Amino acid sequence: MDTPVNLSKKDKDATAILNQKEWFNRLIVDDAFNNDNAVNNNNNSIVILSQQKMNDLQLFSGNKVMLQSKKCRETICIVHADNTCPNDRIRMNRVVRNNLRVRSSDIVSIQVLQDVQFCKRIYVLPIDDTVQEITGNLLKAYLEPYFAEAD
Repeated sequence: MDTPVNLSKKDKDATAILNQKEWFNRLIVDDAFNNDNAVNNNNNSIVILSQQKMNDLQLFSGNKVMLQSKKCRETICIVHADNTCPNDRIRMNRVVRNNLRVRSSDIVSIQVLQDVQFCKRIYVLPIDDTVQEITGNLLKAYLEPYFAEAD
């Protein structure tokens, strides 16, 4: 008959590192790219997951999710499925990564949002030194594309 093995503290720590809990809502950040199945790289509010991961998280294409980085930065995005995306990865473009302050291969957590309400009013306050050399109508060039479908 087998006898129980008494593990030392060092062995328990090593085993704990190897047997870490699997976090189903934590994903590795990957770069978005342009092709027929993936998100357009110019859309700053869409992230891509595999269909299997979306099923695990009980998500549907078009659902809103909140992404949180290890630096506690949060942003809300719309999720879409792509079968070429690996199950442990999330694809997002540069703007979303900058908002979260993450780089490729960093870890983000994802949470489903049930009811996200539309804003009635927002304030866009440019920093003075960022708009000094820009000429033309800032509203038409930079803001209207984001709010074209808003009522």
